[in-house]
Amino acid sequence: MTTRETTPLLAQPEELALSLKGRAVVAGWGAIQWPWLLRSLYGGPEADKQALLRRLGLPADALPNLGSWKADTAFLTHIANAVEELQPFDVVELGCGASSLVAAKALELHGGGRLTSFDQHAAYLDATRDWLRDHGLRARMRHAPIVPQPSRWSESWYDLDSLPTAIDLLVIDGPPWALGPFGRGRAEVLFNRISAGGMILLDDAARPGERVIANQWRKRWPEFEFRLDRSGSKGTLIGRRLR
Repeated sequence: MTTRETTPLLAQPEELALSLKGRAVVAGWGAIQWPWLLRSLYGGPEADKQALLRRLGLPADALPNLGSWKADTAFLTHIANAVEELQPFDVVELGCGASSLVAAKALELHGGGRLTSFDQHAAYLDATRDWLRDHGLRARMRHAPIVPQPSRWSESWYDLDSLPTAIDLLVIDGPPWALGPFGRGRAEVLFNRISAGGMILLDDAARPGERVIANQWRKRWPEFEFRLDRSGSKGTLIGRRLR
């Protein structure tokens, strides 16, 4: 979600359309995950944020409100590192905001690839598009409402369209945990599109729900190598396609 405004601490109304069973699962895992959820409210040291902004050539106030569910500085740095290393042609992200700004600027500096950003909130997409334009940056902003899509992971997920045929970097910072503790696991429907040598970055990877997702991905996707980086306040799962 865009970081020029404070992100609401509670889920939005359209994120609560769960069955009674789904709500019970969210409540139960919320009781387990509350220490990690509290940690998610911290955006990282100011010095680290300023170092990242200088590296990208962005103004010191370009990321004013990290924390409050948003990507922390460590995750944003992983995005910048991945773009610099891979120089990807196509980057796809689930959940727009600070990650969009960092990815778009890093792409401008390293290879000039394109960013496609999906989010369930049309207003946040518009705000993020304007935010990028303020910094002379562009991205393909796509509204992806949450719709019923029952799976092993959750009751609902993004309604995606206009996906690139091949994805070099997949950034996963949504949907929100209030839709289910394993909802981000559904992102595996995009794994077959990831190019050889391509990368996956999953935010909030230290949370118990995301650790379950990582364990399942390791079993289901042997063509990828996954490792958990515990730096920052929330942890990042880094996946690399080996073949």
